[in-house]
Amino acid sequence: MTEQSKTVEIKRFLEEDIGCGDITAAIIPESMTAEAEVVTREDMVLCGQAWFDAVFKTLDADIKIDWLAAEGEAVGKNTLLCKLSSAARSLLTGERTALNLLQTLSATATVARQYADAVAGTGCKVLDTRKTIPGLRNAQKYAVACGGCYNHRIGLYDGVLIKENHIIAAGSIGAAIRAARELASAPVEVEVESMQEFLEAVEAKPDRIMLDNFSLEDMAAAVKLNVGIELEASGNIDLSNIRTIAETGVDYISIGALTKNVKAVDLSMRIKLVH
Repeated sequence: MTEQSKTVEIKRFLEEDIGCGDITAAIIPESMTAEAEVVTREDMVLCGQAWFDAVFKTLDADIKIDWLAAEGEAVGKNTLLCKLSSAARSLLTGERTALNLLQTLSATATVARQYADAVAGTGCKVLDTRKTIPGLRNAQKYAVACGGCYNHRIGLYDGVLIKENHIIAAGSIGAAIRAARELASAPVEVEVESMQEFLEAVEAKPDRIMLDNFSLEDMAAAVKLNVGIELEASGNIDLSNIRTIAETGVDYISIGALTKNVKAVDLSMRIKLVH
């Protein structure tokens, strides 16, 4: 994401919250300055500093933000994350938007780190999906990478993923893959749900085959049979079984839960008026 697009995004987030003006912050004198601290109430991987900073800098270009933990760093409960100094109104107005972004992106990175650690040493890469929070696609994709996992396609425009309904409409797996090759220069992936479909896909030579809800035995068999085509496992995979699946030898495992099931990290921001 470019800085320009991030600025536009942050302004949209602020407009959603502020609307025609922060009528509560108006009770504080405009000249009053304040300091603030942000603390995490639970273990987490810190992510989203740039979004957090951009919220406050949009409201007050002169704000001072001192980060005491690094982006991507795993920190423990009750860790002081950063200190801020600015006009009191700016801190009060930007607080919720900034924390919303920081707690959501940190949650995404924290979950991603758990999954990355679970497959460490296997050579398998954990991928995200398009199951992201609306409006936060690029930010959550960044957070996934910050946590140690990898990005699948960003959207419908940068990669072909042929699924069941595409195959039905095209007439067959082979026909769908051939049509995709003719129409797009992007990588072509096809989802299969059985060994028979897998063998059909291998003949058509896509760049990657997604093994949807395959048994461990069929995954291992697909790895053994496959030649020169990347394999991705998907469906009903979580922290309890991902290591076993990675050990079958698949190249990738895609996990929708990296972005769609996140529970925001519990953060607290306390403000102290200066004068």
